[in-house]
Amino acid sequence: MGSAQKLLTQILMGTSDANIRFSNLCHILSRLGFEMRVSGSHHIFRMLGVEEKINLQKDGNKAKPYQVKQVRNVILKYKLGGEINGQV
Repeated sequence: MGSAQKLLTQILMGTSDANIRFSNLCHILSRLGFEMRVSGSHHIFRMLGVEEKINLQKDGNKAKPYQVKQVRNVILKYKLGGEINGQV
């Protein structure tokens, strides 16, 4: 299992939302097919077929826990997880 798949599993389990690196969360969303645009400190992710937009901001070098939960909910709602191989 690649490190990207391990990170996705960690996000989906929801046991360490406060310990997800911001850059890794952005990378996972990109690997899942989301397009990113940056507006100031906001990193906004959109994907065709996904109604919600995901708006992330850094909290130091970590992602904010409530935003990790939002990402998890979108992944589960749209069944986006699948197999992600490779490095984060």
